[in-house]
Amino acid sequence: MALRATIFKLDLHVADMQRGYYGSHALTLARHPSETDERMMLRVLAFALYADENLAFTRGLSTTDEPSLWQKDLTGEIQTWIDLGHPDERRLLQAAGKSRRVVVFCYGGHASKVWWQGVSAAAERIRELAVYSVDPASAQALAGLARRSMSLHASIDEGSVLLSSDEDSVSVDMETWR
Repeated sequence: MALRATIFKLDLHVADMQRGYYGSHALTLARHPSETDERMMLRVLAFALYADENLAFTRGLSTTDEPSLWQKDLTGEIQTWIDLGHPDERRLLQAAGKSRRVVVFCYGGHASKVWWQGVSAAAERIRELAVYSVDPASAQALAGLARRSMSLHASIDEGSVLLSSDEDSVSVDMETWR
């Protein structure tokens, strides 16, 4: 018998002073059995940073031809493709061909640096590519916020991100690599 996804409910309130975006989102996240709380919460972080009414979680780990999140326009064209981890060169180029903008959040510490060295040459060919490296300690702290039912507030200003719940808050450290 196959394991089923665990369902999480999230009320996310975003205050992004950089983009002038302020909104609330009632979200349902399905955590694949092989996905960690850390990775799931990084999906939440990515959602907060790119929050938009048309941004949505995809089928994720269970489907290899979809990113973790995407934003589509009204015609169904992918505007933003957001991946987590260390996508290979081929996947990055494929994502660039399917969307207008590609965003990658990596979170593996030294492994992320090795990955970036390996794909940075191919990444130069992708016009609209953003790559962020989330500090492993921040990623681990985000996992501590995970609950089956969550209410989180994301405050984004001048490159800093603060995710907070009623019990705790996490200041997320990340570097922009591209």
